[in-house]
Amino acid sequence: MSQSSAFSRVLAVTGALTALSLTGYAIYFDYQRRNNPEFRKGLKRELKKQAKALKLEEEEAKQRKLQEVGEALTKDLATDPLPTDPAQREASFATNVELGERLSVVPGKELEAACKFYKALSVYPNPADLLGIYQRSVPENIYEYIVLMIAVYPPTNIASIINGVQNPTAAVSEAELAAMSKVNDIDE
Repeated sequence: MSQSSAFSRVLAVTGALTALSLTGYAIYFDYQRRNNPEFRKGLKRELKKQAKALKLEEEEAKQRKLQEVGEALTKDLATDPLPTDPAQREASFATNVELGERLSVVPGKELEAACKFYKALSVYPNPADLLGIYQRSVPENIYEYIVLMIAVYPPTNIASIINGVQNPTAAVSEAELAAMSKVNDIDE
């Protein structure tokens, strides 16, 4: 009985000393933070350093993921290239969508499913509509892979859309410049 009571006393004293030490350090830290400009500068430097390291790590992770997606897509397109015949393109579309749907429910097969959906998108005549359907119906992580694949290797039918989107913007800015010149002519 005396051993357990001595043990509980030791635990109580140790706990009290730990709590007292933590409280003392918290008070010291708060005092330094409030009254010592060098301490505050050091804290800010550490926060900036941690934020920079975190940002660098996120960028590296993004680059690794982009590289992984690019390699998987290149490998998949090398083993099973996109068809050029219109009849084969239609059959390829149906097959790839079906395979993509099957693979999307299997855990760990997200990248393969995204490759299949990408291939279907590449042969589809109106990819913007299909991309909207993918956004609503495909799981988010697979859709993200599809978008990365488009960024890495844009299909020809999507490249025309991307170029088409850039031209209206240029046309709008040209129209704005023309309107501004008319306003300037009126002012003169």
